[in-house]
Amino acid sequence: MTTTLPSADALTLYGETFASRVLLGTSRYPSLQSLSDSIDAARPGMVTIALRRQLANGAATNGFFDLMKRHGVPLLPNTAGCYSVDEAVTTAHMAREIFETDWIKLEVIGDDYTLQPDLVGSIEAASRLVRDGFKVLPYCTEDLVMGRRLLDAGCEALMPWGAPIGTGKGVINPYGLRVLRERLPDVPLIVDAGLGVPSHAAQVMEWGFDGVLLNTAVSQATHPDAMARAFALGVEAGRAAYLAGPMAERDAAVASTPVVGMPFWNQDGGK
Repeated sequence: MTTTLPSADALTLYGETFASRVLLGTSRYPSLQSLSDSIDAARPGMVTIALRRQLANGAATNGFFDLMKRHGVPLLPNTAGCYSVDEAVTTAHMAREIFETDWIKLEVIGDDYTLQPDLVGSIEAASRLVRDGFKVLPYCTEDLVMGRRLLDAGCEALMPWGAPIGTGKGVINPYGLRVLRERLPDVPLIVDAGLGVPSHAAQVMEWGFDGVLLNTAVSQATHPDAMARAFALGVEAGRAAYLAGPMAERDAAVASTPVVGMPFWNQDGGK
């Protein structure tokens, strides 16, 4: 009898489904054409846009917004670069007016060096934005208590980091990230920040995470579009492996070849 995996395995956030479990950032690409090619290669479920960065770079006149419209991928504005609650909330409202969407990736940064999120500020900002009708995807660490507080504030999904933004280190605290997944089994969790190569993405997907958000790992690759496609394949492979049910890890070797019919002098290792 053949067992098949579920055919409808779409990422669902706030009751909406997305065709891909890859979310792709739009900053630091060598050119708009490189960004466009990367979107085509990754076929992401959403693309993130840092409102402050794009306005500062003249996105209204350099063709960036026209490019986003041509691709037709759902937009996820973010509050990157915000260091206070009021700043993040104001930026979110500006993004809603400009992009005509209630989706927001919330970032309230608490440390310049690690770009670690501000725990207290993120929770307060999330609470205010949820009350204002936003669908908030909060950037956070693997801290379980912080995650629970964000859920209490009304968030329906979390975006924990794998490592500090832009480092490419992969998951620096596997235990903490896996505990977060195990303790919040019904909450959509998207690993955001710190992934560097497709194997990092495949790994977290094998652990049961619901998606990954990528930016620097793609935009700073030698060939961004090729890396975008590689990440998409890594995410697909990791998700398929999770659904397939990986074997249990063992400490000792277990022969895959049966000893029935083997000469007796080989069955005990030749002793």
